[in-house]
Amino acid sequence: MKRSQILIVVAAIVLVVGLFFLPKIVVNNEDQDSVAGTEAGAALPEGHSEDDGHDHGSAEAGAAESAHRTATPEQMMALTTARAKYNKASDEQARSLLAVELGEAYSNAAKYDSAGYYYEVAAKTRGGEKSFRRAGDAYYEAFTFAATQERAGEMGAKARSMYEQVLKNNPSDHDAKTNVAMTYIATSNPMQGITMLREVLASAPNNQKALFNLGILSIQSNQYDKAVEHFRKLVAVNPEHVEGTFYLAVALAETEQTEEAKALFNKVKGMSNDPALNTSVDEYLARLQ
Repeated sequence: MKRSQILIVVAAIVLVVGLFFLPKIVVNNEDQDSVAGTEAGAALPEGHSEDDGHDHGSAEAGAAESAHRTATPEQMMALTTARAKYNKASDEQARSLLAVELGEAYSNAAKYDSAGYYYEVAAKTRGGEKSFRRAGDAYYEAFTFAATQERAGEMGAKARSMYEQVLKNNPSDHDAKTNVAMTYIATSNPMQGITMLREVLASAPNNQKALFNLGILSIQSNQYDKAVEHFRKLVAVNPEHVEGTFYLAVALAETEQTEEAKALFNKVKGMSNDPALNTSVDEYLARLQ
């Protein structure tokens, strides 16, 4: 199977399941790992006029967001109501509570950069690990769907600043650390991200998120033998991990372990009702004949 075919199918599945941001950078480490990828998904700015003067994004990013998800009339009404209440509040404590409400409205409408902004407002006023995690998660979602390298860098930096507050109180929070690691992949220091993912696995060898991310990065850098290793471990930990099973099959196909790859692709069809995913599996199976 040609590498171009592999990348086309992988990119298609990433778009379907919204897995995570695929980095553009090439890095090297002591194991000769390199990371190279493409951006997938969309930025999530609101593109509306705000009384608070916060810039929620560009027209280009707004167009990309439309391809990902369009807010329903009910969600837009909730946004309008929450924003009006926030703008009218004058007491700082009241505004912090309403900032959470407004952040939730933006998050429900998949406007994650705006959600992160208001969650951050609340976190800086109220403090607490939960508040900073909520802001970090929203910014990370915006990073995940960033339409440009610049936007990814901006949202990644925002996510890191929020997660750093979480990790100060809870250094063993592997989920936060894994997200921080992935934001570093899109910076001039991607090896810091690779190192952090390995640190997570050193502490928690069965961490599914770290295994998955390292597997994806291995595929993107054509290190298919390493991808097989990571995804085998992932599906051993969680046999029902659909994406992990799919990417294990991809990596096996690329290492010419055709029969096992076919068996796993067929298994994926039995695990998922997603028509787009199953169509991609069928395309892979046809190429393996």
